[in-house]
Amino acid sequence: MNEPTHSDPAAVALELERLRGTVEVGFARVDGSLALLVQRSDQSDRQLAEHETRLDTLERARWPLPSVAAITAATSVALSLWQLTTR
Repeated sequence: MNEPTHSDPAAVALELERLRGTVEVGFARVDGSLALLVQRSDQSDRQLAEHETRLDTLERARWPLPSVAAITAATSVALSLWQLTTR
């Protein structure tokens, strides 16, 4: 059989069909990769939201150390004044 030349419309159509198949496969790979990235991003967003919730809970449950220190200082001053006046 004869080799088709590059100017042959059938050869051009065949090469275009091969190119179309290659492009479709490439787009499918890119689409799959993008879907995976979106899924990972969603998982990261959920984890971040969970961590923020846990951090808020921990912050609400902690002792207010400056307030405790102020109350302790005021109590010690009051006890010192009481001891000085009772002598």
